[in-house]
Amino acid sequence: MKVRKAVFPVAGLGTRSLPATKAIPKEMLPVVDKPLIQYAVEEAKAAGCEQFIFVTGRGKTALEDHFDHAYELEATLERRGKTRELEALKAWLPREGQVVYTRQQEPLGLGHAVLCARDIVGDEPFAVLLPDDIVLSKTPCLQQLTAAHDRTGGSVVAVMDVPRDQTNRYGILQPGGVDGSLTEILGLVEKPDPAVAPSTLSIIGRYVLSAEIWPFLEERKKGAGGEIQLTDAMARLVGRVPFHGLRFEGRRFDCGERLGFLEANVAFGLSRADTGGPLAGIIQNLLPKAAQ
Repeated sequence: MKVRKAVFPVAGLGTRSLPATKAIPKEMLPVVDKPLIQYAVEEAKAAGCEQFIFVTGRGKTALEDHFDHAYELEATLERRGKTRELEALKAWLPREGQVVYTRQQEPLGLGHAVLCARDIVGDEPFAVLLPDDIVLSKTPCLQQLTAAHDRTGGSVVAVMDVPRDQTNRYGILQPGGVDGSLTEILGLVEKPDPAVAPSTLSIIGRYVLSAEIWPFLEERKKGAGGEIQLTDAMARLVGRVPFHGLRFEGRRFDCGERLGFLEANVAFGLSRADTGGPLAGIIQNLLPKAAQ
């Protein structure tokens, strides 16, 4: 089955980005001129997803407003003849009925957040995108995953190598056979100590999951950090459905970290025709001062 539905777990408090996230959701932090959540939704749309499921929490109404019409703003732009800005504002909005919101009422972990979308997703494969992770690539990262899923079926996750001393920050693969950019997954471990990590291949925040994961999430078993871990449920899928890690094309930025967020702004700014040249000049001017 085609991947038609995308789940966005966006209930977190964004404590790693305080004080910026005291009054606004972390997913609304901008990279150049678009909030993180818009990049994620546009990526899902490019991959063919037709329904966008937000698992939210208290204080996240700005997300709902962002994906709605702003009638006063649109009327003002129209009155002032700013046709280009008005068209650009409407171009990325999902159609009516495509966006669904549900609440994660308790902060019980990523696995629990995904479980909150169970009744909306139903019994079909679905995507999960963590907006903190943003990928600069020629082909959108999720589109690469769905293409791999079309070939292999089962579940496919985006993976990349990380330094061994950082394996305790990620879900890590026990790798099997390799077929080009695809690696068979024989096992998964959430945040293993570097001394016992089965590899340095880490899962990033892009997943295509089969519906067979629901019974394992519904058990609500707690894992690392006392939370219901998505990685633990995925590990139980191994051997039951085809399961692969995809070494995706592109560069991933962790925008939940201050330096990762700054790096993403620079990289995306340099990649754009309208900002790349001027930004490169600004950086060149700043470098001698930074070296002092």
